[in-house]
Amino acid sequence: MPELPEVETVRRGLQPAMEGSKIVKAEARRKDLRFPFQKDFIARLQGQTVTGLGRRAKYLMADLGSGDVLLMHLGMSGSFRVLKADDKQTPGQFHYPRSEDRAHDHVVFHMSSGAAVIFNDPRRFGYMKIIARNALEDEPLLKGLGPEPLGNEFDAGMLARACADKKTSLKAALLDQRVVAGLGNIYVCEALFRAHLSPKRQASTLSTKKAEPTDHAKHLVTAIHTVLNQAIKAGGSSLRDHRQTSGELGYFQHSFQVYDREGEKCQNGSCGGIVKRFTQNGRSTFWCPKCQK
Repeated sequence: MPELPEVETVRRGLQPAMEGSKIVKAEARRKDLRFPFQKDFIARLQGQTVTGLGRRAKYLMADLGSGDVLLMHLGMSGSFRVLKADDKQTPGQFHYPRSEDRAHDHVVFHMSSGAAVIFNDPRRFGYMKIIARNALEDEPLLKGLGPEPLGNEFDAGMLARACADKKTSLKAALLDQRVVAGLGNIYVCEALFRAHLSPKRQASTLSTKKAEPTDHAKHLVTAIHTVLNQAIKAGGSSLRDHRQTSGELGYFQHSFQVYDREGEKCQNGSCGGIVKRFTQNGRSTFWCPKCQK
């Protein structure tokens, strides 16, 4: 499942083609993706200008001139590509040729910029929904989401307060979208490794009895910021389906320090430990038992 860096990478790729441009024509080539399209889905899109293209957690959000917001989720295999009639794309260093089978091109936005923005989703776990902006706070898909990990509100104090009474593991707390939005398995493993914190540690240890942040909380927030920023710069991580709008793979997977490195030597200086893997909350967790406490 794409995490925050992958979704942010896609947002930046779509922005030049969509932001400030009108949706001249919209196509939904089937009745549903993960969920059925709204009956007025096409009607509420056509003729509308995309005034802004943002991101909330793992969602893309296109603000429309009508006051509506188009909410888009990539699911497990969803990807966008941007096509122009005169576009001659040059494969990048990590270019991955897309499938020529267009049977999974389910949604197409024809933009006044001259671009066609195409959503392809073989597994159909992605979805799109139009929401009135003044109803966003009550939208079930967004309600209860925690702060953005790269936003100004997210700091050691906020994380400590959110975890103060939690008896769950630290990893489980970080994967809870109500605690912090957008983090997933890969980047939680990487951040915990960089902060030298065990994924098994109780989440409440980030907070003192007065609900103030411990040094652990401060180190973890710094690690989260570092990992996410590095991953965004690298275009995200491509393990299976993620690719950028240009067709290039993200390449942060080449910078993994712990994720998917089971049996390898720990990369923390002279630690000398060996990376282990275990199943936690139904997900594979990678860590170094020697230096992550």
